[in-house]
Amino acid sequence: MAKVYVFLAEGFEDVEALIPIDVLRRGGVDVVTVSISEFPLVTSAHGVNIEADMIFEQGDFDDADLLMLPGGMPGSTNLYAHAGLRKALMAQFQAGKKISAICAAPGVVLAPLGILKGKQATCYPGFDQALAENGASYTGDLVTVDGDITTAEGPAAAFPYAYELLSQLVDKQTSDQIAEGMRFKHLMQK
Repeated sequence: MAKVYVFLAEGFEDVEALIPIDVLRRGGVDVVTVSISEFPLVTSAHGVNIEADMIFEQGDFDDADLLMLPGGMPGSTNLYAHAGLRKALMAQFQAGKKISAICAAPGVVLAPLGILKGKQATCYPGFDQALAENGASYTGDLVTVDGDITTAEGPAAAFPYAYELLSQLVDKQTSDQIAEGMRFKHLMQK
């Protein structure tokens, strides 16, 4: 079973965390939510309190198949400010393992770390300059996959992003079945 760690910081974008968590768990992925503060309770950008499965200091993320970053502000800034998370992301990247980020997180977290250098990526409009300044090519797509890095544009991309990650971690058939069961494919046919 694939293992994913989703890092939650104060001010994370609600749907960018919760939709992928939901979709991945429906698909049989072991998803662990991680608070980067000293407390498990994390407040989203829109005032929703989420109790993470663990706090960062309790983790050893070497067993991760994917490290995932929701966006939102100031959530993305708070993610980047966490030295331990930056170290874990660099270890994951150097090991050639999967990393994903959505909305502001590609520009605020991944780009300054050099993880997107020479890659195609997307992010929330306005954060694309950080991609260019750090050697990435901005696609403007809802979801962009370049090797082991998956990026997504913003809240509206949360479902396609989640299904893409599920395809990578389990298989496309499972992803398509979950999408159909959640009526996402029906929505896309309109």
